[in-house]
Amino acid sequence: MTTTTRSPSPSAARTRAAARPPRRARRPRRAPRALPYLLLLPATAVLVLVFGYPLGRLGVISFQDYGLRALFTGQVGWAGLGNYRAIADDPQLVPVLLRTAGFCAALVAGTLAVGLAVALMMVRLGPVMRRAVTFCLIASWAMPPVAGTLVWQWLFEPVYGVVNWALTQTGLFGDLSQHDWTSSPLSAFALVWLLVVWQSVPFVALTLYAGLSQIPRSYYEAAALDGAGPWRTFRVITLPFLRPILALVTILSVIWDFNVFTQIWILTQGGPNQGTTTLGIWSFTKAFSSDSFGQGAAVAVVSVLLLFALTVVYVRRLVRSGEQL
Repeated sequence: MTTTTRSPSPSAARTRAAARPPRRARRPRRAPRALPYLLLLPATAVLVLVFGYPLGRLGVISFQDYGLRALFTGQVGWAGLGNYRAIADDPQLVPVLLRTAGFCAALVAGTLAVGLAVALMMVRLGPVMRRAVTFCLIASWAMPPVAGTLVWQWLFEPVYGVVNWALTQTGLFGDLSQHDWTSSPLSAFALVWLLVVWQSVPFVALTLYAGLSQIPRSYYEAAALDGAGPWRTFRVITLPFLRPILALVTILSVIWDFNVFTQIWILTQGGPNQGTTTLGIWSFTKAFSSDSFGQGAAVAVVSVLLLFALTVVYVRRLVRSGEQL
């Protein structure tokens, strides 16, 4: 005798399915909120170790009467705000601040202008020439600042310099074989400006070229069909796309150029007649030439605070305008 099993009717199956509790959908696991901070922790620790202690020590020395006597005896007295009052009363403070701000603005403007021009040129070059230009930029960028400054110093040497010899051979400026480019503040600043811009252009040019290469070609084709000229195309298409990158390289250039020290010290040492003395040079001479390490530290602290204030104001301006780096 065989028994047959009957399959449940469709209505019964639907009834049992409706009676079952619904299964909870699996939610994707969320990363813990502390994960981004944990990832940033190693870099933060390195920055604190590398920069935290020197900055803290610098701030402490700026409030101390730290001179040669304290350096040899180890007995340091507290000066309070005396070092800051001394530099505030120094007649060199205002000229040094104006000189530093003007030189920084000239360096940033020159670096951005030349770097943008080189980036636009690289877009229009063929593959072979583009690789050659990239190689030259990377080679000049890889040269250490001290080595590059010494080569620059040799090029503009009054007696044996190649630049003086080449300009003399042209006959356009007369005999420049004995000309000293560091004899006047204007020519000395021009000499340092050319060097710093030459060393800073590679980073700006390569960064802007990377941004230009990401702009779709269709935008330029549509602009050409509409009859837009080169300047209008640059202003309407290229500049809006590059604005976040320009903001980034601008703020980095301000930080780097505000702290220029090596090039000025090797070429001019703040001369002639302190005509090329910036905040960095003034802090160094206060500490090691005048043997007043407290006042030198105070000048350095003022430099850090000014640069921090400029950076904060610029970043807040970018955030308010809706720019995202």
